Amino acid sequence: MSTAQSFLFFLILLGAAATALRLLSRTTPTVPYPVLLAVGGILIGLVPGLRLPPIGPDLILLAFVPGLVFEAALSLDLPELRRRVVPVSLLATVGVFLTVVLIGGLAHFGLGLDWPSGFLLGAIVAATDPIAVVTLLRQLRAPRGLEAILDGESLFNDGTGVALFSAVLGTIVTGHPSVLDAGVRFVYVSAGGLAVGVIAGAAAVLLVRTVGEAELEILVTLVLAYGSYLAADLVHASGVVAVVTAGLVVARYGSRAGRLQGTQLHGFWNLLAFILNAVLFLVVGIALPAQRLAAVAGLVLGAYVIMLAARLLPVYGLLAIADPGARSIPWRWRHMTMWGGLRGALSVALALSVVAYPGVDPNVSVLAYGMVLLSLVVQGGLLLPAADLLHLRNRPD
Repeated sequence: MSTAQSFLFFLILLGAAATALRLLSRTTPTVPYPVLLAVGGILIGLVPGLRLPPIGPDLILLAFVPGLVFEAALSLDLPELRRRVVPVSLLATVGVFLTVVLIGGLAHFGLGLDWPSGFLLGAIVAATDPIAVVTLLRQLRAPRGLEAILDGESLFNDGTGVALFSAVLGTIVTGHPSVLDAGVRFVYVSAGGLAVGVIAGAAAVLLVRTVGEAELEILVTLVLAYGSYLAADLVHASGVVAVVTAGLVVARYGSRAGRLQGTQLHGFWNLLAFILNAVLFLVVGIALPAQRLAAVAGLVLGAYVIMLAARLLPVYGLLAIADPGARSIPWRWRHMTMWGGLRGALSVALALSVVAYPGVDPNVSVLAYGMVLLSLVVQGGLLLPAADLLHLRNRPD
């Protein structure tokens, strides 16, 4: 087959696999659909003699992440988020820094990684991706406040996590890693992404209020999602921060045009997000470096345990600060927030992106991939039993 035919075959294979696994998920309600997709992707990647196009970090970051992040920002429950703004803010900022520091320190002393590699590993897996968790909670009719905390933390720590990753990687590549240099880089990529997002979002709001057609509103938001990411990326700022900011600006101010609360725009983005998620989790599984993972299986297991342990302090400590009496954030919510901190495709993209950089320990990429895989399979596979154990079905807010 030609290159074009091979790519088309790859897309057909992904679509067929996603459809078959969706049908399978109806018979296995205890296992979330994204977990089945990741496992299915792994099995496809292990088929002998099957040659698939190479999957690089640029494909994941440029093709998938902007659309998924923008849809999450657009569909966020803003009134509920405002009620949970303190815990979400703490988890998405202080929580990310604590996660990086804890994973970096534990990986240094427990796994033997040097300090820069340990912090880089922490930055790669700092952002949570609870797509499977939130989907399951909605099916169970779990409290909206818990959904808002998980959704809000994931959306905002995508931005802070990627910005912190860029800062840590940048200072490592210079050959002279330092906390000060990483701090300056973090401020620049975050502020730059924020500025791009505000400007692009404001321009999109003006267009949305004047176009008067739902189809054009969809096109404007589509251009905004990918255009704001690209614009921030070109000035070496955080594309994820830009997309999150732009999405929130449109969700907050664009709704005055009326159609943003209708079915067409949200229907388009819901469908696009479903397709992107389905394909992306399959791609994540297919990209699995199986042979390299098997060679460091013990280290991967140790790194996964470290990642779980490093989530304890940010979740229980910061939520205790946000609600000392556990009145608005019950203990069962805190336990689910702890267990539901899955890692996903964004971490895989970041892990793949560091492979080619000089001065970066090659084991960092493999360890991060293994941590994501175990997170999806172990935590994702036990989501329903955990939700039942915590009595989260049909609970009032």
